[in-house]
Amino acid sequence: MSNPYWETNFFQFFAVLAQRILLFIQGKLSFADMCSDEIQILVLSLAAIAFSFLGTFLVLKKMTMVANSLSHTILLGLVIAYLFVTHFVGNGGGLEQTFSLPVLFLAALLAGVLTTVCTQLLTQVIKIQEDASIGIVFTTLFALGVVAVTIFTRNLHLGLEAVTGNVDALHFDDVKLMFYITSFDLLIFLLVFPQFVMISFDASFAKCIGIKLQFFQYLLMVLVAATVIASFRAIGVLLVLNFLVGPVLAARCFTYRLRKVIAASILIGILCSLCAVALSRHFVTEYQTPLSTSGLVVLMVAIAYIIAIVFSPQSRFFIFQRILKNRVAKKQVL
Repeated sequence: MSNPYWETNFFQFFAVLAQRILLFIQGKLSFADMCSDEIQILVLSLAAIAFSFLGTFLVLKKMTMVANSLSHTILLGLVIAYLFVTHFVGNGGGLEQTFSLPVLFLAALLAGVLTTVCTQLLTQVIKIQEDASIGIVFTTLFALGVVAVTIFTRNLHLGLEAVTGNVDALHFDDVKLMFYITSFDLLIFLLVFPQFVMISFDASFAKCIGIKLQFFQYLLMVLVAATVIASFRAIGVLLVLNFLVGPVLAARCFTYRLRKVIAASILIGILCSLCAVALSRHFVTEYQTPLSTSGLVVLMVAIAYIIAIVFSPQSRFFIFQRILKNRVAKKQVL
């Protein structure tokens, strides 16, 4: 099937997308009729939903650097997953077996627990500062991951895809995988949302009433690892930190209410994903220049954050604009 977005510019892309959404609502299109651009949008949008929930609590708990460490050390988890599959399944398993849902969860569990345990071991036992321990852990484990990728996965080109992402390689199975991971994240948050809120805003009180802080910290890291691994084909493991915390920081420029922050960050993440895919298609159409869609997503998030800073109620620009409007209104009254 030909791609309906072929040779469309930025604005034509959204016109075609609106038409196809209408056809889908009317029942004239099915999921099987989705083209590559729509698959990219769905995967990135599902990732935006999952990352908004996770990123909100990471920002509240001041654990963004731990997430940054995890986004690097996950590469080692992927290699361990690959070696596990090739050892127990055999070389015939290939990438399809390597990146099946159970194996991805295994890799996420290994990476999340290993990163968190090593960081806490250096911080609590050896008494190294937390920022220093994070730096040591993520550089060491990431270096091991790079070496392991070079040695064991040379013929699979896993390194480039895992690091930078490759949205052109996405297919409908990636949509299903991202849907399962996002649904799992949302289910966990529905079950333990009050506990996460408690340990984020008042950890001391949460500890006094019997909430196990370390358990929920491990749980959060495993959820982050699983989500990062599920979306690594779209945005890679190195660009994920911006997508994880950028929309949340932009949303916090306008509101501090938890549910509104989550909702606004989801909206910002989805809009950035739409714009990134549309821009990628625009540059191919107008300038015959293929750009990294994952890089464009991160760039759109950064631009959204800058816009949020400029137009937030706390910014000087906003205050100046409000003063100017008040003066104009007074002149009109006089």
